[in-house]
Amino acid sequence: MGDVRDLRIAIIGAGMGGLGTALAFAKKGFKHIDVYETASNLGFVGAGIQMPPNVVRVLDRLGCWDEIYAEATNVQGTSIRRGSTDTELSHVQMPDIAAKYGYPHCTGHRWSLANGLFNGCQKEAAIRFHFSTALVKINSWAAPVSLTLQPRHGEPFTIEADLVLAADGVKSVTRTQMLAELGTASEEEDTGQAAYRIMLTREQMAHDPEMLALLDSDTVVRWVGERRHIIAYAVSNHQIYNLSTAQPDTNFAAATNATYTTRGSKSAMLQVYGDFCPLVHRMLDLVPDGEVCEWKLRVHKPLPTWVLGSVALLGDACHPTLPHLSQGAAMAIEDGAVLAEVVSRVPDLSSPESLTKTLKVYEALRKPHCTALVDLAAHSGRILHLGEGAAKEARDREFRENGRSGSVPDKWASPDVQKMIYGLDCMREAAEKFGGLYKRVDV
Repeated sequence: MGDVRDLRIAIIGAGMGGLGTALAFAKKGFKHIDVYETASNLGFVGAGIQMPPNVVRVLDRLGCWDEIYAEATNVQGTSIRRGSTDTELSHVQMPDIAAKYGYPHCTGHRWSLANGLFNGCQKEAAIRFHFSTALVKINSWAAPVSLTLQPRHGEPFTIEADLVLAADGVKSVTRTQMLAELGTASEEEDTGQAAYRIMLTREQMAHDPEMLALLDSDTVVRWVGERRHIIAYAVSNHQIYNLSTAQPDTNFAAATNATYTTRGSKSAMLQVYGDFCPLVHRMLDLVPDGEVCEWKLRVHKPLPTWVLGSVALLGDACHPTLPHLSQGAAMAIEDGAVLAEVVSRVPDLSSPESLTKTLKVYEALRKPHCTALVDLAAHSGRILHLGEGAAKEARDREFRENGRSGSVPDKWASPDVQKMIYGLDCMREAAEKFGGLYKRVDV
């Protein structure tokens, strides 16, 4: 049996999941890690991101958290407010998150997280990046896997890898080909929702004391209304205020776009939130004309498998989620950490079946957990978007309890859900359960 660290690892995609996977494998001592990315650079711009304790735990072990934390906001609570009046429905204090789970819940800029991961990767001699290089086809699925890749300004070429890990997103080429090989197809689903993502600078907000109070706070604010909500928080050392919305995608519906984005109308955006409070109006009005961008929120039905031969899917390639639980990037980075943990334990390198079984252990560890979180995110969105009626009145009564019952309708802020998610040490679980799961999984 050879050294597992000599396995040739090919990672498709350099998003959060791909970067985290590469770094996790390097930290486990793997020597040959190649990352292939269609874009010419990382390209993370213009959006905030939440970093809950479950992923901060992984980032800390990967050695890149201190750099990311230097620009992050340590969240101390959440304020859920009625969108139309700015009246607070609930204020859930979160000062003891780090004491409970060992790590804080933070917000930050996507670039800060991506750059921290990328800088960590660049310190590892084992990791090589190949930007402007797209996956064309997986020619064979068992090790050694054969892949055809296409540089943006060059001829297609073919490589072999012992393991292919696909972090190529919700529009995953790998997923499409894997399911076709199995005689089925991915069923994409419109969620009926779209999102505006807005970043306001301190300079833009400086004239308004109410806005500055939001920017200088350590509180995540959510304004809720019928079929719509806005979540907002400070990033970049309180120099930028990030607002992410969710609303019916009626304005988007006419646009067909492979990237699920469209240039939006400022007047349409203001109309969508027309019955929200003056504070929200003033913030939305700061968005320059021509710079409104709307994302279509899409998911797909649960997949029959995440693994075929020596190829595995991770992140949005296998479990895209609505953003209402703030776990999308966290789940992708956790996936990569679990993959590195289990592959480092593969018992028989001489057998392709052994590697497939090892990947099936990863699936057994992650699929039930991620599916539960995807379902919770969808449920939370439905609860937040209730219209007038008895269900909304019951929800608002529960909000007024401020989590004292152990539950909050906004599942992101709910103590019972936080315990389930934040308390999971995915790397330790993988190490502890690998042996038993390996004996039981089928290939």
